[in-house]
Amino acid sequence: MVAFLVIIVLSYLIGSLPTAVWVGKLIYKVDIREHGSGNAGATNTFRVLGWKCGVFVSLIDIFKGFVATFYISQIGFLAGEIPITIDIWNMDVFMRVVAGLFAVVGHMYPVFAGFKGGKGVITAAGMLYGIEPLSISLALTVFGIILFTSRYVSLASIIASFSYPIFLLILRYGFGMDYLDGSLMVFSSVVALGIILKHIPNIRRLIQGTENRIKSFSPSKGKLNEDNVT
Repeated sequence: MVAFLVIIVLSYLIGSLPTAVWVGKLIYKVDIREHGSGNAGATNTFRVLGWKCGVFVSLIDIFKGFVATFYISQIGFLAGEIPITIDIWNMDVFMRVVAGLFAVVGHMYPVFAGFKGGKGVITAAGMLYGIEPLSISLALTVFGIILFTSRYVSLASIIASFSYPIFLLILRYGFGMDYLDGSLMVFSSVVALGIILKHIPNIRRLIQGTENRIKSFSPSKGKLNEDNVT
């Protein structure tokens, strides 16, 4: 039980590192929460600070989810407190999912940034890379295609999140990848649903035609909250 709680707390704390806020202040001397959508995530970083900063923040946010899933999740096994399997339940996959989920929660509601963070898409991608890389690579490919064709980061995030559980099903039942545990499909669907629900305001704006679009992939100049979006 102690190891389980340690995994949850550490995963949440690493997820809580407000990458976009810190990078914005250190490199550009601005608080990204005061510009663009006001969101402290990679989406707003792309919009306000340009693609280079957006990519850097995205990589760090992926790393947060990956570290929690791939490394922190193993603390219980190393301590000998958690068995690898319980009946037919694969505890390794389960603990990876739990650690990753709390990293995503930390990113969305970071203790180091007043519990106002990003929408969890990129950190969830890092979490899923720590569990099964092929399916999330396919989903990120979808993200990249939608982003660079539509210039809507929110739309790319929503479609990529929706596509991930579908890719899992295709790989398991279409290509016989039986190692894709059922618990992974359940929890990945929960993560995808949570990310989509977090984007409800963006969905409304997309329908209304008022959603912010990346105008260029360079840092905005002057009025940061206006010049780089349309």
